[in-house]
Amino acid sequence: MKSLGLRVVEDERRNALVAWAVVGFLAVAAVAELLVGGPLWAGFVLVVVGLAIAPPIAARDRLAMLPWELLTLAALPVVGRTIVAGQTVVRITLTGRVTTYLAVAAVALVIAVELDLFTSVRMNDRFAVLFVVVATMAAAGIWAVAQWLSDIYLGTMFLYGRGPEHVIEETLMWDFVAATVAGVLGGALFEFYFRRRADAETRLPDQLVDMADRENQ
Repeated sequence: MKSLGLRVVEDERRNALVAWAVVGFLAVAAVAELLVGGPLWAGFVLVVVGLAIAPPIAARDRLAMLPWELLTLAALPVVGRTIVAGQTVVRITLTGRVTTYLAVAAVALVIAVELDLFTSVRMNDRFAVLFVVVATMAAAGIWAVAQWLSDIYLGTMFLYGRGPEHVIEETLMWDFVAATVAGVLGGALFEFYFRRRADAETRLPDQLVDMADRENQ
């Protein structure tokens, strides 16, 4: 039977290896979006990449990566944008907006996990869920503004292509409702998986765990 110490080291390395692979995929996806004329979505993906590599850069340790499951979850909307968009499920046609809700919630989830793992911030159960929901709604608002600016200055049709003004406003409100629902699901996932079951701290270098413990004292 392997010792606990060896298993923890393997967990760190395995998690970092898979996490870096996901980051590489996201970087390639961002470049691909730029090449096909999707600068806004490319920028969004690069934000996720930046959040993913911030911990190892700050810690100067390539093993100080987020849980690979979390980064995979953040990458799924990127895959879904290509594969899911346009597909019909139970007479409902899925669009890029569906994947956008998931992407926004994933970003909020990444921020929450980073705060929980790499800083002295500690949240109780209810506040943790509330934080992810509010962060998702805030990210959705920023995304809406980014789409509006893109339509004005880059000539895209993210918002203006939806129809008359009242249709745009109603659709935008439903976008916020959908983002809120995604945030609730993300908050539940954060609390009941990443904090209680994933045991993410065992995948971090010992010095980072010790540093976080000292900050909490």
